[in-house]
Amino acid sequence: MPLYKEQGVVLRAVKLGEADKIITVMTQGSGKVRAVAKGIRKTTSRFGARLEPLTHVSLMVYRGRSSLDTVSQAEIIGSFRAIRGDLGLFAAAETMLEAVDKVAEEHERNVRLFLLLLGGLRALDTGPADPAAVAESFLLKLLSLSGFHPSLRACAVCGRPDPSLFSSGQGGAVCASCAELDAGPVSAEALAYLAGLAGSDLLKAGASAPDPQIRREARPLLFGFAEYHLERRMKSLPILARSLVP
Repeated sequence: MPLYKEQGVVLRAVKLGEADKIITVMTQGSGKVRAVAKGIRKTTSRFGARLEPLTHVSLMVYRGRSSLDTVSQAEIIGSFRAIRGDLGLFAAAETMLEAVDKVAEEHERNVRLFLLLLGGLRALDTGPADPAAVAESFLLKLLSLSGFHPSLRACAVCGRPDPSLFSSGQGGAVCASCAELDAGPVSAEALAYLAGLAGSDLLKAGASAPDPQIRREARPLLFGFAEYHLERRMKSLPILARSLVP
């Protein structure tokens, strides 16, 4: 079994047997990797807390014959301590980890996705005023990277400007002529807010909170669009919604 070295962010960890864990890591060069960390739950484990979710790590890994590899060595590059000590920051980070876990393919290199995740966590670690806005901006960027960027400035079907309806199934904002039955009304302000987040640098996305009414309108549009196109329910989104700045 060949040994390889990688750096990555731990997305999640689940118990295996009495002493082991299966960790899922988004790596820079090997895509998503699932690997067994043997003995990690023992008090004498050499891994300690190095393989907890939300940790940026350097790994030595044996490639397994099955779908699981085996971690032989782990060192912490960054632990994002500021995020772990704040509920709003942690909820935003959990949204990022879950979204990446759902779109990343095992052992399929995706450097842009890895760098997006690392950039998002680093932005949160600075303690932004509005952590949820950073997560929302991250989701829009992840959707774009995955080929599902919502149309926000023109009709997704015909390209007409100033659309007044929104349909996840049709690709975002749509005009009245193109809208299907599931399309619902959307204000120009909510679309502009989402477009601003989509184009914003992650470090700047959480600098200030938007108008609460605009956010209440835009939030379900983004969350619904993300779940529709990722074809997954995201457990972290309700928690993120509860953590939003009023």
